[in-house]
Amino acid sequence: MVARLILLVSAAALGGCSLAPKLGTVAPSVPQSWPVGDAYLRQSEAALPEARAETVFTDPRLQRLFILARENNRDLRIAAANVAAARATYRIARGNQLPEIAAGAGGSRSDSGGSGTSFTSGPRNRFNADIGITAFELDLFGRLASLSEAEQQRFFATEAGARTTRIALTGEIADAWSTYAADASLLRIATDTVKAAERSVFLTRARLTGGIAPRTDLRQAEQILETAKADVALQTTALAQDANALRLLLGTDVPAELLPRDVSETDTALVVPAAGLDSQILLRRPDVVQAEFGLRAANADIGAARAALFPRISLTGVLGFASDALGSLFTSGGFAWSAGADVGYSIFSGGAGRASVARSKAQRDAALAQYELAIQTAFREVADALARAGTIEAQLASNRRQVEATRDTQRLVDARYRAGVDSFLANLDAQRAGYAAERTLVNTQLVRAQNRIALYRSLAVEAD
Repeated sequence: MVARLILLVSAAALGGCSLAPKLGTVAPSVPQSWPVGDAYLRQSEAALPEARAETVFTDPRLQRLFILARENNRDLRIAAANVAAARATYRIARGNQLPEIAAGAGGSRSDSGGSGTSFTSGPRNRFNADIGITAFELDLFGRLASLSEAEQQRFFATEAGARTTRIALTGEIADAWSTYAADASLLRIATDTVKAAERSVFLTRARLTGGIAPRTDLRQAEQILETAKADVALQTTALAQDANALRLLLGTDVPAELLPRDVSETDTALVVPAAGLDSQILLRRPDVVQAEFGLRAANADIGAARAALFPRISLTGVLGFASDALGSLFTSGGFAWSAGADVGYSIFSGGAGRASVARSKAQRDAALAQYELAIQTAFREVADALARAGTIEAQLASNRRQVEATRDTQRLVDARYRAGVDSFLANLDAQRAGYAAERTLVNTQLVRAQNRIALYRSLAVEAD
């Protein structure tokens, strides 16, 4: 009898209908291809495939930093713990759909204190053992199934969020590494300028002592020197702060041999992702996937809220053995069983049940808007990165030509100044222009590196 009851309960649980609305497929609210125009590369007219860290960041030093971060970064540990918690929450919700079986045993001893000739006198032993189903709800309307599905979707969303964290961390490490390289180059430029300015001040002072140059020439030369010294102090601080940023991202000390020495090292350390298909690839981004699972979880909550409007049926069942003597504990006369069912329905709740359904629908609508916004944001991020990639090489080439022109100008003006043809002011202006042009070139090289990192972040599906 009890076996039949258990089979009946299981069949009822499996046959429970779901009141969750059909979600269907949400059409991406973005164009089918990337924008085209002067700001975009010809290859950008097609979408880019997913970018992987091992193919974008080819420098072994960067890859070693990624490994250190995976082993020590605290954000990754938090993300992993959140995934584990979400998985456990889903298992709890799933367990609520199954019968809870409990077992128990007990014993007692009593003595009536009568004479030894009485059948009821003397010490008596009583033992019992039972096993049963405790408060199992028949999921006729799919309430528990919807709750379980909602938690499963939230678990999937949390896992996708953890992947987003890993991708973001990889991009941040590459950003900090590139910034360190740029600041190292700026520090070198400032240091070289200090050395050149010190020689200029020494020569100008000698000319002033000899009565050849006015005092204004010396003061102007000192301005160049002090400006460069201030930049050395500034870049020294920036370099130390860059190292601190990397240390935080890694969660451990940064080996000195893994740090770049010049911004030019980013030219080969970061590779532009290759061209691919269409903008539908954005649906693979983990932040978009996370928003989609959030939408599905909100949709399942509607089914649970609707099912809560219907009666709840709970079953209990117990089977066991009871005996006054240990020897007859498992005889046929010692067997006992019982079963029961309870039906509960709230007659009046002030409209709370229907309000719960309305709230779930509103939350589903918000999740849908959030999902669409995630896709639109992803599209803009890729389009912005492509727009910058389409013009950065031309800008970089112009900056390099400008540096060459200013260096040649410095040589020519310095020679003319020493020959007494040009004024010292023209010489100083050439030095300032050359210093500014070199700093601009470094900053443009950093922008190109950051643009490649932005493309990786926009298209990555998983951090390696």
